[in-house]
Amino acid sequence: MAPRFARLLRDSRAALLTMVGVLAVIWAVQVANWLDDYRLSYEYGMSSGRLDELPDLLTMPFLHFGWDHIEANSWPLFAFGFLAAYRGMRRFLLATALIVVSSGLTVWWFERPDAVTAGASGVVYGYFGYVVLRGIFDRNPADTVIGVVVAALYSYLLLGVLPSAQGVSWLGHLGGLIGGLAGAWLLRDRTPRRTAGAATAAAGTGPTPASPAGALLKELDDLGI
Repeated sequence: MAPRFARLLRDSRAALLTMVGVLAVIWAVQVANWLDDYRLSYEYGMSSGRLDELPDLLTMPFLHFGWDHIEANSWPLFAFGFLAAYRGMRRFLLATALIVVSSGLTVWWFERPDAVTAGASGVVYGYFGYVVLRGIFDRNPADTVIGVVVAALYSYLLLGVLPSAQGVSWLGHLGGLIGGLAGAWLLRDRTPRRTAGAATAAAGTGPTPASPAGALLKELDDLGI
């Protein structure tokens, strides 16, 4: 098994277990929250303007206001989270921290004082933005294709960052999306890449132009696909 494919397999397994664990925690919290008449959401959700509320940006993503709320967030959180994590947990954790802080601070700064915001949807939007742009900034053909497919299938999510229906935290969505887009840029792969022309020149032959299709095929071949 090629070392690159073995590393990808290991990272994908870690991503899968991580997202299963995250969902298990969120659903366990939901059961406790439901049994307590959602008091946890009101006590540890995010309210704006007060310094003592800032730590709640860390608890906000784990809390929801109902079963419909958590069900709507669970599938996209798992799918986008896995795609954000499958190439390495370190960058994923840093991107997650940036998304959580960006979403929480946006709510804390701009939301009206009488509102309490909770839910993982800000993180969902952050992972969406991160996955869509990561491949472009990393110059990774396979991840670029994944980003294009995700953007095409879930472009309707962008409506959620606009002021919309009552009870929807569009500010949390917008803050998370900004954090994800920023994370794709700040955490991009800065490793210099050798082009096909440079490789053949080093071998003593003339350069061979590399096409985007050839680069994608090479990437898929390296992944064992």
